[in-house]
Amino acid sequence: MEYTQNKTNQKQPLRGNENSNEHHYPFIKKASTFSSSPSDSTSTTNNGYEYIIVGGGTAGCPLAATLSQNFSVLLLERGGIPFTNPNVSFLENFHITLADTSPTSASQYFISTDGVLNARARILGGGTSINAGFYTRASTRYIENVGWDSKLVNESYPWVEKQIVHRPKFSAWQRAARDSLLDAGVSPFNGFTYDHKYGTKVGGTIFDRFGRRHTSAELLSQGNSDKLTVLIHATVQKIVFDTTGKRPKAIGVIFKDENGKQHQAMLGSDRHSEVIVSSGAIGTPQLLLLSGIGPKPELENLNITVVLDNKFIGKGMADNPMNTIFVPSKRPIQQTLIETVGITKLGVYIETSCGFGQSNNSIHCHHGLLSAEIGQLSTIPPKQRSRESVEAFIKNKKDIPIEAFRGGFILSKVANPWSTGELKLINTNVDDNPAVTFNYFNHPYDVQRCVEGIRLATKVVQSQHFTNYTMCDRQTTEELLNLTVKANVNLIPKHLNDTKSLEQFCKDTVITIWHYHGGCHVGKVINADYKVLGVDRLSVVDGSTFTESPGTNPQATVMMLGRYMGVKILRERLGKLAGI
Repeated sequence: MEYTQNKTNQKQPLRGNENSNEHHYPFIKKASTFSSSPSDSTSTTNNGYEYIIVGGGTAGCPLAATLSQNFSVLLLERGGIPFTNPNVSFLENFHITLADTSPTSASQYFISTDGVLNARARILGGGTSINAGFYTRASTRYIENVGWDSKLVNESYPWVEKQIVHRPKFSAWQRAARDSLLDAGVSPFNGFTYDHKYGTKVGGTIFDRFGRRHTSAELLSQGNSDKLTVLIHATVQKIVFDTTGKRPKAIGVIFKDENGKQHQAMLGSDRHSEVIVSSGAIGTPQLLLLSGIGPKPELENLNITVVLDNKFIGKGMADNPMNTIFVPSKRPIQQTLIETVGITKLGVYIETSCGFGQSNNSIHCHHGLLSAEIGQLSTIPPKQRSRESVEAFIKNKKDIPIEAFRGGFILSKVANPWSTGELKLINTNVDDNPAVTFNYFNHPYDVQRCVEGIRLATKVVQSQHFTNYTMCDRQTTEELLNLTVKANVNLIPKHLNDTKSLEQFCKDTVITIWHYHGGCHVGKVINADYKVLGVDRLSVVDGSTFTESPGTNPQATVMMLGRYMGVKILRERLGKLAGI
């Protein structure tokens, strides 16, 4: 079965199958259609693909589209397509995807060992299909530190932007946030820009003016349909290696289709052929471990054959800790996601969103990020907060009035956290989440910056620009923090002084903004060309390679990286013949 996408900006009814109209993607097929003998049309080498990309996400889609200009590419994605899923496509349904914990959800729910609720994408387009849509580039400092070619970077960002990025409508709520940030001293105002600049700015968004999401999956339209095959519902279980030589060599992958049947996809004989893992900060280290690359004792403990002993796989995991201030409003609020950001020299970013859970059919859902009803978890004693008890609570809680959640949030995110953790397998089932620990606020410098961020966020809420807009009286810091504690979503036990001590408030109310990264760092797992150390024909291209999250939101840079690495590979292999 082939798939198509509707490129109009009008809302379309959901059809019973995964088809829509107009813009065709003939190369997107269900995994069960796979034949172990690639067709002639894909121009493969010796019945194998020149590139097998694992993960059709934020980086994988632009990477596949670019490489397919000259070489045969097989892109394997474990989820379905985003084009006809209304919970993915429309801004107003943003939280419903996060609330869906079913096995076919676009969002795979997990809880870090720290007790923070989180989500990882399970859909073509990856994180761009389930995130809040904010688009902003990395700083020039970041690009210099990573060692990227700035000229190619500045060619790769616009390639993404001209296809899927938009200027936000800029709501009254966001305008109040902008004016309040400037009041609080986060200046100058830099206007609308994709660039990372100190001060307050309005960034881009992948939601168009009709509130329709545009994901990295749409970048596949730039692929060469004669050389590109995209399989959805294709869950890669392990990378296959030839271990007969001096160094292990990737030769293919084993994946299962939507019916649970196993298939093996093989690389061609060309020495440049590669398996490229783009499964994200959780999926990539998980797959490497399942394939036998990782700390030998951990692998042997799970009876995984060791291909390469590397103690750094899954280490150095980090997540940008976020805390929020709830802003009540007497004025009816229209939902907006992140548009305005305050970039401070303190090392914290201040952002805002509003109108969560305002519809009658979604107010009873667990929305993953921030929702009124989840705050009632205080009724479950901390030691009894198992996943089962949380899910039972969510299912049974039906009486939260809409008025309990009228308003929005000021978000304070600590940039470049010094606290890091690790990822470990709990079993050998690729469908199960590994155990992930972020160690939020283990380092005192992160706590210090969080406190500064909360102080700044409080000033923003207390600004007359916000109080005039919300028609609410100016509240004290303690009153604001108390409101926020009641709406918090993590499973961390609360302390009596969590509204008296900002340090304790930070630790007790930490949540995620899904900017986790690490686990496959340059110099430890991969080299500067993103090739996995100690093995041949295996690379990693995604956010697992980052030591810090770029910009105020990583999606722009992860998509750019997919395009960047694709162009870099083509130029290195073909020179001017690449035509790119």
